[in-house]
Amino acid sequence: MPAVDKLLLEEALLDSPQTRSLLSVFEEDAGTLTEYTNQLLQTMQRVYGAQNEMCLATQQLSSQLLAYEKQNFALGKGDEEVISTLQYFANVVNELNVLHTELAKQLADSMVLPLIQFREKDLTEVSTLKDLFLLASNEHDLSMAKYSRLPKKRENEKLKAEIAKEVAGARRKQHLSSLQYYCALNALQYRKRTAMLDPILGYTQGQIAFLKKGYDMFSKKMDGFLASVSGMIQRIQGELEAEAEAMRITQQELLSGSDAIYTPDYDASSPVINRNLIQKAGYLNMRSKTGLVTTTWERLYFFTQGGNLMCQHRGEVAGGLIQDLDNCSVMAVDCEDRRYCFQITSPNGKSSLILQAEGKREYEEWICAINNISRQIYLSDNPEAVAIRLNQTAQQAVTPITSFDKKLENTTQSSENMAQTVSHNESLPEHANREPEMEQLIAPGTPIQFDIVLPASEFQDQNRGNRRTNPFGESDDKLDMSADEGLLLQQMFVVRFLGSMAVKTDHTNQVIFEAMRQVLAARAIHNIFRMTESHLMVTSKSLRYLLI
Repeated sequence: MPAVDKLLLEEALLDSPQTRSLLSVFEEDAGTLTEYTNQLLQTMQRVYGAQNEMCLATQQLSSQLLAYEKQNFALGKGDEEVISTLQYFANVVNELNVLHTELAKQLADSMVLPLIQFREKDLTEVSTLKDLFLLASNEHDLSMAKYSRLPKKRENEKLKAEIAKEVAGARRKQHLSSLQYYCALNALQYRKRTAMLDPILGYTQGQIAFLKKGYDMFSKKMDGFLASVSGMIQRIQGELEAEAEAMRITQQELLSGSDAIYTPDYDASSPVINRNLIQKAGYLNMRSKTGLVTTTWERLYFFTQGGNLMCQHRGEVAGGLIQDLDNCSVMAVDCEDRRYCFQITSPNGKSSLILQAEGKREYEEWICAINNISRQIYLSDNPEAVAIRLNQTAQQAVTPITSFDKKLENTTQSSENMAQTVSHNESLPEHANREPEMEQLIAPGTPIQFDIVLPASEFQDQNRGNRRTNPFGESDDKLDMSADEGLLLQQMFVVRFLGSMAVKTDHTNQVIFEAMRQVLAARAIHNIFRMTESHLMVTSKSLRYLLI
């Protein structure tokens, strides 16, 4: 080790400028050492604080790992394997926390404490001796100045002796403080080296002991467990990658479709309608009354559940019951300026619900689905097969025009025989032989009226009583049976009104058959069973249709 510069104690009494110059170098070194020691101590205290924080953090980590089992996850599938693994890790973290606590204690004893002792003992001692040395030096300078001002002509031996004694005391005091100060500065050059090495040595030894204990404690028994956990993580990561790839492919397939699917009612011209639905879900607009004559529309999510129509607001966990669909009736309605509206009416007719679909296909499928549910098809063993069979029956409920022609074949044979007597030379006009097409008889899309009494008049009649007014202006007072006593023919029949529709002509049987077919098919498809009971009076003079 190279020689260390030091202050010569023999020169302390002389206190020469060279000695003072060398002393200033030692003092500068001591000041730098003090500043560096303070910074180093702050850093080591930070390391010690971090280790204490590590102890608290590992303890909290163990608690959090154990708390995973107590979490009420909405999706907890596959968590059993994770829970058992986290519990094992929690025990491992607890054991590690013991080692971290021991390391924190060792850092406090072998790293922080020695540096604090060096600062408080050695550096503080040097600083104190420096102050004493400066004080003694100032006193010596003052006493020497007083001794130098003694008069030359009139010497006072007594005064001179007193001042000389004072100078001797001050010089002795300065000499003593100089010796102590020089010794402390010289010793500081050795102590600063050990003071820098002891803390870092304690830190390193503590870390090595921590790592050795951790290795001895966990290396052997943790190898197999860690390999198992690594395999499980890789397996889950592989499943994630496969799922991500599948979702990416599905996303591409969904986005590769035509942009028309984003347009409401894009297939209105030729929608593909499934009339055999026994359940349905989707967004509908529901009309609600806000006043006597004002209404509002609200877009809600509707779905069927068994025989019930449920409604759910966006963000709600579950839906609520809106309408019991058993034995209810559903039909299309004209509603203000909105399209694709339909009405669901309860079996007793006292409550109704008006909804609007987004497009024609949704509109038709909702009506068909509610119609199927109202028949309680969902209670059967194979509801889909029953729905298919009933809808096929409904479509075939009315025989086509060609079948009517076959049924009338026997009745028209006599007419054909009469036609054969006509001379073959007489040719009929071309338009007489040609049968009219359906479009010539009934315009496509002609609305069907299932009740000849308007809802408003029905409501008024219900308020007045069970009897309905005759829409033809006749009343019970006018229907005086005594006035028709002299008629040759007078008979009353009880009839029910099935429905009516506008036609273009009434001169052929085909238009009657086609109108009957469309009315009956519409009643079967829309599940409309209620009919208006009426009286048909037949007399020799007139036919009168009376509503009751």
